Amino acid sequence: MERLIGFAPSIDENCTTIILGSMPSVKSLEQQQYYAHPQNRFWKLMAIFFNEGIIPTIYQERLELLRKNHIALWDSIDSCIREGSLDSAICDEVPNDFKVLFAKYPKIKTICFNGGKSFQCFKKYNKDILKDKTYTFYTLPSTSPANAKFRLPMLQEVWQQALARHINNK
Repeated sequence: MERLIGFAPSIDENCTTIILGSMPSVKSLEQQQYYAHPQNRFWKLMAIFFNEGIIPTIYQERLELLRKNHIALWDSIDSCIREGSLDSAICDEVPNDFKVLFAKYPKIKTICFNGGKSFQCFKKYNKDILKDKTYTFYTLPSTSPANAKFRLPMLQEVWQQALARHINNK
């Protein structure tokens, strides 16, 4: 199996929150887009919170919708070996460098993990950041279609709590 390489962060100097996935799915890697699988509920949730439920069809507009609301996107893992798209199949992961990212973007103070694997990998390599009281952390249920027990209304309720500051300021 070949090593999979993740994406660069979608971020700007005004972002105060970052949402971290684990590693892009096969479909996302093919399309070179975060959350490209049509059954992933991520963009549907963001559209509910920030765009009256309308999901932008152009990928760059999706990213801009988040940045306009001061939300960055990235992944906990820079590269890994994985067959298929399941987080449980990830092995030999290399983490992204959050010390460098947070030094470059000091306004980020809220870190949201899209699923347990994202948090697990972040925790493994960033124990000092997790101890830093200037950050707030949210481990959220995955928006992946593999997380079928969480229906959209349940995801919306939990994610809305983590992103409330952004939702209420729009």
